[in-house]
Amino acid sequence: MTDIKLQSIDKGLHGSITVPGDKSISHRSIIFGSLATGRTTVRHFLDGEDCLRTIEAFRALGVSIEQDGDTVTIESEGKDSFKEPLEPIYFGNSGTTARLLLGVFAALPFHITAYGDASLTKRPMDRVVHPLRQMGGKINGREQGKYLPLAVDGQRLSSLTYRTPVKSAQVKSALLLAGLLAEGETEISEDVKTRDHTEQMLKSFGANLDVTGTTVTIQGGQKLTGTDVYVPGDISSAAFFLAAACLVPGSDITLTNTGLNETRTGILDVLRDMGADMEITEHKIQAGERIGDIRIKYRPLKHTEIGGEIIPRLIDELPILALLATQADGETVIKDAEELRFKETDRIDAIASTLRSFGAKVETTADGMRIPGNQTLHGSTADSFGDHRIGMMIAIASLIAEGETVLTDAASINISYPSFFADLEMLQK
Repeated sequence: MTDIKLQSIDKGLHGSITVPGDKSISHRSIIFGSLATGRTTVRHFLDGEDCLRTIEAFRALGVSIEQDGDTVTIESEGKDSFKEPLEPIYFGNSGTTARLLLGVFAALPFHITAYGDASLTKRPMDRVVHPLRQMGGKINGREQGKYLPLAVDGQRLSSLTYRTPVKSAQVKSALLLAGLLAEGETEISEDVKTRDHTEQMLKSFGANLDVTGTTVTIQGGQKLTGTDVYVPGDISSAAFFLAAACLVPGSDITLTNTGLNETRTGILDVLRDMGADMEITEHKIQAGERIGDIRIKYRPLKHTEIGGEIIPRLIDELPILALLATQADGETVIKDAEELRFKETDRIDAIASTLRSFGAKVETTADGMRIPGNQTLHGSTADSFGDHRIGMMIAIASLIAEGETVLTDAASINISYPSFFADLEMLQK
């Protein structure tokens, strides 16, 4: 447990930074590089705890993975070269590792046991387990396989036609991975399109798939070929600095080489709705992923309503948007965000509890919250709840809160952004 004392600042944030590599893309680069034949080189990889869990999982399967800073080199002969792991595989706090790898493990001819930390052990896995069982997967665990630890007896999987009942790119991705390794054609449909990094990366590794509206179809048995991957800056990490510039008067910052995938840029749409002074320059596309620079300057914000189809495009940014809402002009409403209750914490309750500790008024609902604006925040002792997004929200809140703020369990931020405080300090110089 690590505690950090933080103070408000009396001048704007200035400068330019590149936030760490996108967490979702970093995970997937390791998964597809391991499933592919040949060498895969990943640059600007996120060297965070969650992504390292994915590396360790494939090393346990016998894949050669070397890491030098934010460059990772994978040498693999594909899934047929995998070996049965000698010990249970540890997923740590990583829900992405857990859910996506269940889609892989279910199709391997091995017995694999997997477990996670105290937080991950409480997060539901049945949303992946149930459809994998429909494909012929054999997965057992607590409460009929709802929670980790889970034991997977790999099987030959059959095709699946499935409509996901939850707005979750993790579920879609797990089933596409299983479909890639299964026999026949697998079709996954969603009510609302979620982040599509898996689809983009499948194409960059040489797979053929059809994307029509919110339905993705993939033929099993395809072989992937190793390739080079550049991981753009994570828009979910950039969101905290975008918010900071909107909160601290006089700020003018630029976030370079940031991912601009349209399934992830809901945060930018909401900031525009709130009146943010923002300029976006797109300068390249790599492996289907749009990349560019975001310049944002301080300007007072107005209230908004956040809900409906935009929610999957900003589910990880809702904690920092809730903080922005406390400072906007008028009441902001967040709705249709029930998925927040199944993150590292129950994020709806965690966000509300944290903002209340700063003296803010927040009304929670079953699927979101109502937040009045123009509130004065006061320094607080606030716990991250082991949730990296909550930890970073607290740190940004401290910039405008009167008095001292103590962030407890600050180490949780290392899950997605090990250099967070160094980058924040750089923008204050």
